[in-house]
Amino acid sequence: MTAITASPLLKFALRFDALSGAATALLLFFGAPFLSPLLGIPAAYLQAAGLVLVPFVAFLTAQVMRPQTSTGAIWTIVAINAFWTVDSFFVLMSGLIQPTGLGYAFVIAQALVVGALAIMQMQGLQRSTARA
Repeated sequence: MTAITASPLLKFALRFDALSGAATALLLFFGAPFLSPLLGIPAAYLQAAGLVLVPFVAFLTAQVMRPQTSTGAIWTIVAINAFWTVDSFFVLMSGLIQPTGLGYAFVIAQALVVGALAIMQMQGLQRSTARA
């Protein structure tokens, strides 16, 4: 794997991803009893989604804290974000949940933000400088 010094765009995208991921994990896990009736998504599903984010946020934070990272780490982050985005739409279309209108809006909005972060991270990676 090639070591890189992250471009400003990549640094921003990683930091924003880590902060928004942590906030979302906390919201989904601890707010599930309140969000469930509003979103029409079972509380257990919301809490599970929050827990799934924890190791990802830890990995993101580790990459943000390093002076250099690897292209492999960034591609892993991009792939996870792409999977999350596609999976969010799959869950809506699958019938596994029956969200309210607000629930649809919530799932779609967070999926679009995560997808945009993946794109920013790819663009930021292209602008980053390789280190020997």
